[in-house]
Amino acid sequence: MPGHLALVTDSTAYLPQQAVDRHRIQVVPLSVAVGDEVFAEGVEISPKDVAEALRSKQRVTTSRPSPETFAAAYRAAAEAGARGVVSIHLSAELSGTVEAAQLAAAAAPIPVRVVDSRLVGMALGSCVLAAAESVAALEAARAGSVPGDGDGGGGDGAVGAGTAVADLDLVVASAEARAAGTAGFFYVNTLEHLRRGGRIGTAQALVGSALAVKPLLHLSGGRIEPLEKVRTASRAIARLEEIAVEWAAQQRVDITVHHLAAAHRAEPLAERLRERVPGLRELYVSEVGAVIGAHVGPGLLAVVVSPVVASPH
Repeated sequence: MPGHLALVTDSTAYLPQQAVDRHRIQVVPLSVAVGDEVFAEGVEISPKDVAEALRSKQRVTTSRPSPETFAAAYRAAAEAGARGVVSIHLSAELSGTVEAAQLAAAAAPIPVRVVDSRLVGMALGSCVLAAAESVAALEAARAGSVPGDGDGGGGDGAVGAGTAVADLDLVVASAEARAAGTAGFFYVNTLEHLRRGGRIGTAQALVGSALAVKPLLHLSGGRIEPLEKVRTASRAIARLEEIAVEWAAQQRVDITVHHLAAAHRAEPLAERLRERVPGLRELYVSEVGAVIGAHVGPGLLAVVVSPVVASPH
């Protein structure tokens, strides 16, 4: 659609494919290296592949997209007629992806707003979907506008530069408002994978291993931080459920249950949350991709709770 606003995110959002298609979201993949081979997440390597690599003790590392990859995405949006781009990504505390996007945005042929969600997984994905809802509302308003209204907008689809910038600001505000209320809580079988990847402190990992603790963690300030220590996996999963229910309270919320090679735990948890959360709007169950999988290891179980907020426009 000429004059539209384009959305870009990265592969760690783990959005449902139907949502990507419906909202024309461009997903830029991060890279996963298994030994000396490098793969694009979501394109060339599956969650099953990375789980098997980790179980067999192969070296698995991840890396951000290059600025050139983002530059190509922004050029493609411009060539498709976009008047601006909102590019929303995983926490800068966890990856250099935001920095790469910012470098590319500075030289993009159209205005680009880069948003550090300070989140990851469908916590990030929820922000992208909020932005998509905002874009849809703006496009609907434009479609119903009257030609000659003084700002370059109108039924013919022409939009002035000032309007484009203002619209980008509104979309960013929608994403940031959703991010502010979104929380992610998760259980891992071991802290070792997080320690190896530098996503959690060595001292915390060693304490967890020494005490045979089953750790619960959460996203805080864009980082992965310990939340509680539980003695058994069953108690950890029960506590994860309670925390999610408490966080959701009576709000209207979207919930995602993530896992890695643990569908047998994820599906029952999702059904219990469906029964216990009165304000539930959407419930997703999805396996995390290779990038997050590489840092948490098989057995991950996570719950993202994202309150639905009113649009700023």
